[in-house]
This record gives sequence, structure tokens and C-alpha cells, in this order.
Amino acid sequence: MELILKEDVVNLGYKNDIVTVKSGYGRNYLIPTGKAVIASPAAKKMLAEELKQRAHKLEKIKKDAEAVAESLKDVSLKIATKVSATGAIYGSVGNIQIAEELAKLGHNIDRKIIVVKEAVKEVGHYKAVVKLHKEVSVEIPFEVVAEEA
Repeated sequence: MELILKEDVVNLGYKNDIVTVKSGYGRNYLIPTGKAVIASPAAKKMLAEELKQRAHKLEKIKKDAEAVAESLKDVSLKIATKVSATGAIYGSVGNIQIAEELAKLGHNIDRKIIVVKEAVKEVGHYKAVVKLHKEVSVEIPFEVVAEEA
């Protein structure tokens, strides 16, 4: 089933992308929640016209994303968390904690666009990816350390 995305969907595509998904996923989730519409020939023509008209606006959005990526390029985070005697973390560190640390540094990044590829369950060095735009992403190194009592 071909659909046109009306907003960014994680692990599927970005707004105005034409994607192919299984029928159940499209009919039962994407279309009822307003995240996508069926990619009929008429809808594809409307999308092409809209993209043509919005090309300069999209370029500005991309430049803004590149500026944010440039400001995040040299950021390195240190996240303090409660740790057991063996070095294992109580719970895990995810995108929410990374977004909070970035906010403390003055970078307001939505936690939904932060991706941590591996499970962070021990003290150590890790990397997170911030997907600012479909063509712009930045890798942020972070270190998980034991919280001092």
C-alpha cells in the first residue's frame, strides 16, 4: 500500500515522502491517526505541486537544521545516574535524559528526534544521534558516570 506521509514517522519516513507499507499498518494506524493519506494519482500531483511551491521554504528549514547541527557538533555530555556496586545502572539512560542534559546546556531538542542505538545499562561512553532533518543529523557522544552520594 502506497501512502504519502503527512508528518515525520520514526523508522518509516519524513513528511511528504511516498512510502510503501503493509495494508494493516496503513489502514489501522497511519491513516486513522492522520499521519498519512493514500497515494492516489491525484494526491501525488497535489504533492508535487505543493513541493514545488515550498522548495524555498524547505531550503530554509534545512539551513536552520544545519545551523543547529553546527552548534551541537562539539557538544559532549556527562550524565550522572545511580549505579550499583557492580557498575550497572538502575534502569537505563535514554533519549529523555539526553534531551534534559542538552536543555541544561541551552539546546532545546525534542526528545523524539534523539536516537540511542544501543541499550545504555552500564557506566561508560556511548553515542546518540540527533536527526534534525532528513538530510541533517549529528552524533553526540555522552558518558554515563556514577552519581556522587
